Amino acid sequence: MDLQNTAQTDGQEIGATAQEFENFIYLVSHDVRSSVRALLELPQWIEEDLQDVGVRIDGSLRENLDLMNVHMRRLDRMLIDLLIYSRIGRMQGSGNVLWEEAIDAALEHLRMPPGFRLTRDIAARSVPMGRNDVVTLVSSLLSNSIKHHDRQQGTVRIATSDEGPWVRLDVSDDGPGIPAAVRARAFEVMTTLRPRDQVEGSGMGLANVRKIASHYGGQVECIDTGERGFHLTLRFPRGVALH
Repeated sequence: MDLQNTAQTDGQEIGATAQEFENFIYLVSHDVRSSVRALLELPQWIEEDLQDVGVRIDGSLRENLDLMNVHMRRLDRMLIDLLIYSRIGRMQGSGNVLWEEAIDAALEHLRMPPGFRLTRDIAARSVPMGRNDVVTLVSSLLSNSIKHHDRQQGTVRIATSDEGPWVRLDVSDDGPGIPAAVRARAFEVMTTLRPRDQVEGSGMGLANVRKIASHYGGQVECIDTGERGFHLTLRFPRGVALH
């Protein structure tokens, strides 16, 4: 009995610590971003001041200002993505969310590049989750497929289906895929498998996917089809189990 009580207490302490950490991420990301938004305009102010006094902006000066712009935008994007990550499972109620509506909402903020197309096969119409989390889930998966594609043209496929007690979501693409040896790393927070100078991103997309699946008692599985591309299957219970 003592061991059981100890394990329960340890579990509660771990849960409380995790919640405190998530609150910390939210507060820091929110407050720091206020300063970053101001700093985003700094290179423009410097450029305008230099032009006013007749300084020609070229060579290494141009490169340094451009580099400052790149890194400030990257920092801002990282803070936005940390905020999104910290909000998963929070500030929303759970209900039956329509997949079609969630996909449309995701596409409002994520424009498909020319040459790319999205196909849908929506057999299971809805999933019992928080609406914001479903939109974040779809956005993260679509963004991951598009961002890491190595060709000018590509196809992303979204399919939903009923599978016994589960609602199943399949997202696949015809990109280069992720080697099996590094797939686990791809789901870690702020982890990119390629340098950020090659692919812009904070490395939070698949971390969001994993956290959402865990929060709703779901499962994530990478499917090897033997062909080119990346295929991810997620299963969510019809009776939502929040963690």
